[in-house]
Amino acid sequence: MKLSLRASTAAAVVVVGSTLAVAATAGKPGVRQAASSPSFGWPAGARAAVSLSFDDARPSQLDVGMPVFAERSTHVTFYLTANRVRERAADWRKAAAAGHELANHTMTHPCSGNFEWSRTRALEDYTIDRMRAELLDANRAIAAATGVKPVTFAYPCGEKFVGRGAAVTSYVPVISELFLAGRGWLDEGPNDPAFVDPGQVFGYPMDDREFGALKAVVDDAIARGQWLVLAGHDVGVTPGAQVTRVSMLREFIAYVREPSRRVWLETVAHVAEHIRSTRSVH
Repeated sequence: MKLSLRASTAAAVVVVGSTLAVAATAGKPGVRQAASSPSFGWPAGARAAVSLSFDDARPSQLDVGMPVFAERSTHVTFYLTANRVRERAADWRKAAAAGHELANHTMTHPCSGNFEWSRTRALEDYTIDRMRAELLDANRAIAAATGVKPVTFAYPCGEKFVGRGAAVTSYVPVISELFLAGRGWLDEGPNDPAFVDPGQVFGYPMDDREFGALKAVVDDAIARGQWLVLAGHDVGVTPGAQVTRVSMLREFIAYVREPSRRVWLETVAHVAEHIRSTRSVH
């Protein structure tokens, strides 16, 4: 599952306001303070890493998002719910050819049955064996439709369990076995590359937020030498509870690509592989 870093890594790296940035983020809501990793070896002298990711294989990611990412020369990670991929298989193949990551978000997006829409695929009714089978089916379906075998995963609803009560079991070990990384949802900050469990990477929400609401958390990641993984759903102009705004994306990408900030903006797979390979030699 080893991935080679892009030849254009140096071009993708875009100095941080070190101690001033730390002071600016201290005590701000939505920013969890964590141990810094200032000496972690990011590529080409980068100070931190950022990944943009989008869930559910939604049409707006292709129709609205892809032109924005092309315009900004930015690669992102698409977490595909496999039973929806065939609807736009040719377009997802184009996304992969353009350098975006196509990754696994299960076959049917099972979540807790506390969500009525998930009652027929409730995690409370799953077993580890059923989850493993669905993950492998999703990998096969995505590969058949797009030619890409997923190497990272995003937990639907950010939920990492199967079963009920005393029989509840985490399926994080399955994700750790099958994938390079597993991304969460509605988490509280960036990831320390020297410590993060690749099977439980924090995913910070970016839907329905302006850039100003995300600046503190990206500044925190930069100051601490960490990896910020942003997670969203639809891409659009009109605000919505599960819409990542085009205006925010343009402003955010411009901010992290400013050369003095030295941010490595890349897919989840490329950053996770770099963390794994860097930690394996220390």
